[in-house]
Amino acid sequence: MLRETFNEAAELYDRARPRYPRALVGELARATGLGPDSRVLEIGPGTGQLTLALAEFGCRITAVELGDAMADVARRRLRAFPRVQVQVAAFEEWELPREPFDLVVCATAFHWVDPAVRVVKAAQALRPGGQLALVTTEHVAGGTVEFFARAQSCYERWDPATPPGLRLQPASDVTMYTGELDDFAHFEQITMARCTQDLTYTTDQYIDVLLTYAGHRALDETAQRGLLACLRQLIDTRYGGSVTKRYLHELIVATRVAA
Repeated sequence: MLRETFNEAAELYDRARPRYPRALVGELARATGLGPDSRVLEIGPGTGQLTLALAEFGCRITAVELGDAMADVARRRLRAFPRVQVQVAAFEEWELPREPFDLVVCATAFHWVDPAVRVVKAAQALRPGGQLALVTTEHVAGGTVEFFARAQSCYERWDPATPPGLRLQPASDVTMYTGELDDFAHFEQITMARCTQDLTYTTDQYIDVLLTYAGHRALDETAQRGLLACLRQLIDTRYGGSVTKRYLHELIVATRVAA
């Protein structure tokens, strides 16, 4: 399964994947009343990109991570926070504890969870009035705009699944989708927030971050090598060895309907 490919490169994932902006974490904490008394379940923490920021609020966190190597890195990063526990399991199969949680959070991983399970089980994990916080990440137009347009020729050559002429959208054109939560009777009072961040990568750093994406990792060896060599040459010869990438982070918070 594609979602299992991240575990093959846990150290690279931890080094290359961006952390979440302080403004986004602050809004999540404000919207959910996060504090030392909060009991939090995190689905798919990876190596702790968001977990570490949440742990600094003093809350109790149970983080359920599919990959054992990813979980090992997360435990190492979080060893200064004894109130955080990282468990290895697929969320779909993980047995919910008897005591419900105040907050269930999932950052850039909810789409990997079985859609027939994720919303219902998240609701079951929460106390009435508890909250579900979802963070999504989109790659949007911005930064070194010309590079990302030129890069499409590399993708069209080496990845036949690439739609011809594909271009990144401006953040203002990306619509926040809450239909999945709207369609279930478990949640109400849905609120949304968003922010962008621009990150500059050297050529090696950019290649590293690409190697943490499931689609790139799933390419056969010849296609992957050709694609990365094409992108590397483009960055080195036309952009002086560095490019800037824009990320759009969206926060959706929904309240569990009282029983």
